[in-house]
Amino acid sequence: MRFQYFRQPGRHGAAYPPLRLAILGAALLTACAAQAGRPMVTEDATLVDPKTCQFDSWVQKNRHSTEMWAMPACNFTGNFELAAGGALTREAEHTNASDLALQGKTLFKPMEPNGWGVGLDAGMVRYPKANARDWYALIPVSFSLRDDDLLVHTNLGWLRDGQERQDRMTWGLGAELQLTQRVGLTAETYGQDRGKPFYQFGVRHWLSPERVQLNASYGNRNGGGDRWFSLGLSFFTAPFSI
Repeated sequence: MRFQYFRQPGRHGAAYPPLRLAILGAALLTACAAQAGRPMVTEDATLVDPKTCQFDSWVQKNRHSTEMWAMPACNFTGNFELAAGGALTREAEHTNASDLALQGKTLFKPMEPNGWGVGLDAGMVRYPKANARDWYALIPVSFSLRDDDLLVHTNLGWLRDGQERQDRMTWGLGAELQLTQRVGLTAETYGQDRGKPFYQFGVRHWLSPERVQLNASYGNRNGGGDRWFSLGLSFFTAPFSI
């Protein structure tokens, strides 16, 4: 899964009203672990492996704030993935809870090597400080090329902005390139049906194959002014019995 609610970095709660931008994806595990998710925002048409979990954590440095995220996700049944988590955000030397998130995901057609896949993501993000809640849904479509060494993802979705009481269309386009067995690169652009889009570039490295991954990214809005950096660590479990 990739937990996907994305808003403009550093704007949350009552102090900085969120833009509620793209519903695209925030990285957890794909069916082919060598191409697994973070630091991408664009969602893919894959799931966490059946009867496994992933714990994704990352720190994101924005212009005026620092966000510390934790987002575990599990696939208990085989074709339904559930993720829940949230963040602590530091602004002006104060730490506040923010962005409590819940997301579910399923596939209509699993992606295979040199094939394509399509799924459905839906979820909500709650902003306790602003007493606001957003709802979203999106359809990810993914394409596998060169035996999974190159993956291309497209997203089209809907967002209900709870604070502004508006419906918005969201979109995303991203790619993952596997350089070696342990190192991969990502690139993407995403946004909504108004305003300038965002872009992000990332790198990831497997510290322990299929178990522990280190990742980092740089992103900004087209035209500049909203840059951020992130550094994350992902842990993947072995299959469990239930």
